[in-house]
Amino acid sequence: MDDINEQGTELYSHHGVLVKSQSCNRDEDSQCSGTLSIVEYSFGKFIEWKPTEVSVDSELHDQEWAMVNAVGRRTRTLSGSTEGQSRCRPVRIELAELKSFRITRNRQQVTLMQRDGTTHSAFFFQHGNADCFLSALRGNIRTAMSRKDRNLFVVIDLPESQVLDRSFAELDLFRENTSDVVWKFVRNLHSRPYETTLEAFSKLTDIWLYKPLEQRREEEVAELLNRSLTLDETATNVVGEEYAVIQLGSGPVLPPRPPAPRDLPLSVEQWAKFQDEDGRVNNVDRVKDIIFRGGVVPQLRFDVWKYLLGYFPWDSTHAERQQLRKKKVEEYFQMKLQWRTITPGQEQRFSDFHVIEKDVNRTDRTLAFFAGDNNPNLQLLQDILMTYVMYNFDLGYVQGMSDLLSPILCLMTNEVDAFWCFVGFMDKVHESYELDQAGMKEQLHQLHCVLTVALPDLAAYLEQHESSNMFFCFRWLLVLFKREFSYHDIMRLWEVLWTDLPCPNFHLLMCVAVLDTEQHILMENNYGFTEILKHINDLSLHINLDLTLSKAEGIYHQLMSAVKLPDVVRRIIGLEPLGEPDDDEEQNSTCQNDVLSTSENGLNGPESLETVTFTADTGEVAFERSLNLSYL
Repeated sequence: MDDINEQGTELYSHHGVLVKSQSCNRDEDSQCSGTLSIVEYSFGKFIEWKPTEVSVDSELHDQEWAMVNAVGRRTRTLSGSTEGQSRCRPVRIELAELKSFRITRNRQQVTLMQRDGTTHSAFFFQHGNADCFLSALRGNIRTAMSRKDRNLFVVIDLPESQVLDRSFAELDLFRENTSDVVWKFVRNLHSRPYETTLEAFSKLTDIWLYKPLEQRREEEVAELLNRSLTLDETATNVVGEEYAVIQLGSGPVLPPRPPAPRDLPLSVEQWAKFQDEDGRVNNVDRVKDIIFRGGVVPQLRFDVWKYLLGYFPWDSTHAERQQLRKKKVEEYFQMKLQWRTITPGQEQRFSDFHVIEKDVNRTDRTLAFFAGDNNPNLQLLQDILMTYVMYNFDLGYVQGMSDLLSPILCLMTNEVDAFWCFVGFMDKVHESYELDQAGMKEQLHQLHCVLTVALPDLAAYLEQHESSNMFFCFRWLLVLFKREFSYHDIMRLWEVLWTDLPCPNFHLLMCVAVLDTEQHILMENNYGFTEILKHINDLSLHINLDLTLSKAEGIYHQLMSAVKLPDVVRRIIGLEPLGEPDDDEEQNSTCQNDVLSTSENGLNGPESLETVTFTADTGEVAFERSLNLSYL
């Protein structure tokens, strides 16, 4: 880091700008007020934010301007010490590292994104005057508005002429001066698209007919042709003249995405009306529909979750549930006794025991329920996970399960109730935790198949950037978005997903919905695999749950109404196949090849799921070659 003691020249300053602070409680929306500036030093220009009041520990002084890559993201500590308390740290971003920025429609929030994929917490301008900051920012960097997202601005690295010149020069297609040919082609394409395209093809023909075989660059020429045929900007300019854009191919045709507004959660009064005098729940389909539309009010979750997770049958009476619970209590403590009576020697050879103990000590320790040393709730968490190993020997304990159990135990507080609800949850997601990882690979494959239909442009982009394996969605699927939302939101999301409405794989449509929101950022920034992974990790606690649920349902209705929807996608969303094996086999093969293409190429990207690491302290997914699978 350059000399942080240099006194820079302040080019712009704005007071009272808020940034979400790190907090020990994920449901708290604490913010720090400070000053946002653009400062010039001898070693570069920087965007700097300083809190209004800063108390800097001596040991942190030298790191005052260390890059804050995770402002607003949850941190984990091994105890309830002050390390996990709210802290406002300064932010410093070099303009040369800025890739793009996004401003909300109300002109109040600005989100900055770096070249390495880092996405910072939004700066909140209290009086909606972010335009002043953006004007100052544009005075120091060159930007261009995204053609597909009017709120996204991308930093231009080189003048457009230099970019085009370099791209065409690398292909070595023209013997003339590259710049002259390029701009002649670009200018003529607007006014004479048909003739200009033929001229370009004639150049390519000369290459194939008269250039020596060893000098041909087949992949690069093919890429040029592909870009020429799919250039959105060119097509947009032509529309409205005498030329029409013709969409090639015979893929599925999706109708416009319908709105899918959210509704109110299941209320206490409604829940009472759905039960008869013996306690049976009537009209279960209607109950589930209400839960899908709006979730459950918090005071009902203790009861309703037991039905959603299969602990209690919907048609059981009060008396039957009492008998059932008595039986479940006996069964639970019988299994618990099995591992509580193992010898010290057995304990040393019991690998799950040590892994569970390690994971428990770092699971949601920033929550009040698990905070502090010698917290009895930590012991409950460990006991339930150990007992589950006795319940399901084949699956045992897999790192990541503690994340799924934590909210259930926080709600139930009782270990028996929490255990049997956790069993029901694992019955729904156990395939993601199986040792051979077949279930996880299948989900990634299905996700990519849906993406190729719902968001074909993004799917094509990911394939071109060695990311069609969808590994960056690994964390979402493993812990079912647990790391992406606050505790309040993850409870709402899970109860929605547990209804199995509108289809069993609705969680995959949730993934597509998030990617739909982020696709322009990924594509406009030209992110590769590493940057995509970093950006997706940085979305933690910054995803709008209601908006995403609405969008996911809208995508579902789009797929349901699509023309020529492939059978492989029909099965994923719960439709009967149309019985066209050739088309289905071709689509399935295409999706499978796309997902596995990166792993088959030893030079590009991660080789397989065995290279995935899921870090508990940060919740980040990373990929390293030659490492065994380790979720935490």
